[in-house]
Amino acid sequence: MEIIEKIKTNKSIDNQTEIQKICLNKLQSSPLPNPKSEPWRLSNKSKFSDLLDYSLNEKDTKFDTPYPNTSQNIIRLVIGDNCQIKLIEENYSIKELSEDELVKYIKKQISCFDQNENWSELLNLSLSCKKNILGLKINGSKIPPIEIFSHASSNSLNAKTLVIFLEKNCDIDLLQVNLGKDNSSLSQSTFFCLEENCSVNHGVVSYGESKSNLLNSLNVIQEKNSEYNLGSLHFKFNYARFEISIKQSAGNAKTNIKGMQITKKDEQISTYTKIEFKGPNGFLDQINKSLADDKSHAIFEGSIIVPKIAQRTDASQLSRNLLLSNLAQIDTKPQLEIIADDVKCKHGATISQLNEEELFYMRTRGITLTEASKLQLSSYFQEIITFIPVSKDRWDLLDKLLNEN
Repeated sequence: MEIIEKIKTNKSIDNQTEIQKICLNKLQSSPLPNPKSEPWRLSNKSKFSDLLDYSLNEKDTKFDTPYPNTSQNIIRLVIGDNCQIKLIEENYSIKELSEDELVKYIKKQISCFDQNENWSELLNLSLSCKKNILGLKINGSKIPPIEIFSHASSNSLNAKTLVIFLEKNCDIDLLQVNLGKDNSSLSQSTFFCLEENCSVNHGVVSYGESKSNLLNSLNVIQEKNSEYNLGSLHFKFNYARFEISIKQSAGNAKTNIKGMQITKKDEQISTYTKIEFKGPNGFLDQINKSLADDKSHAIFEGSIIVPKIAQRTDASQLSRNLLLSNLAQIDTKPQLEIIADDVKCKHGATISQLNEEELFYMRTRGITLTEASKLQLSSYFQEIITFIPVSKDRWDLLDKLLNEN
């Protein structure tokens, strides 16, 4: 397959790491995901091909954060530029994982990977060189908010990997920002391990520029009495795919997810989630929103898996969708797989348009159609945006969404 040969022959990774070799070997038998499989059947083949079409870039590129400087104490990191780590280690309970720790953990994860279900992670790890893999071990409850940036350079494919171990009783706010330049592709994989009594507010904000692409995977393992809150937002990508896998390893954990994807023009953005309960008394509250305009395509597929051991699970999954054009498409498929008999689980999906009566009411009071539409969209966006751990003084996400062309 062309992408495999491209990786092998790329001069910058002639000296492949052990992880890269393992992943390439697994990809040999499945160089591309199976388009007939449920998670990939709706993926636009042409756009997916565009994502893989760029040459791999591992060179350092100048990066300017889109956030203004504030007086607030914030830890900011850029994957691929880890010079700040040592200074941070001196001031906070944050340690950089050693190469041996990273290799041991990633190899353990790879051993459980399915070539088709985990194709995105295998591709990313086969592309990620050492300097573009960041591993952190975080301990404590008095750590300032953390912001971690991944970015793609124009006319290139960039691969980044983030591994975070959260030790017992850790309590943090962490925001990931994935940025795509024009004519670029970004492959990003994140691995979270939450030990007992951890609490994490995790935000993922991904936005691109003209003809930018994103392949984004998130793997979370929660131990007992941990709480994981995820707020995510994806927009302005020609093609983007967000894959979420969360496992409550022993039950007695809480997961809250609120995500949104916005598509315009002929873009395709999709979100796939898989939540597994491996013990009793698990909790999940999930809302995913999609907004599709022009000739674009938004996709959401979510599965909740409750085996017999996961008695007294309380799980809810809701897909809410807003269609702004007769030519746009929204596909949504929330689903439950339940074997346990003592559970409280529900799921649902809605697709609607802007409320014509509300628009008419506002227009009769002198509000223009454009402003009236923005007011309705503001209400639709607000529920997700307020769940993302970023303050308005650093980046007004609502304003950014309402004023995008």
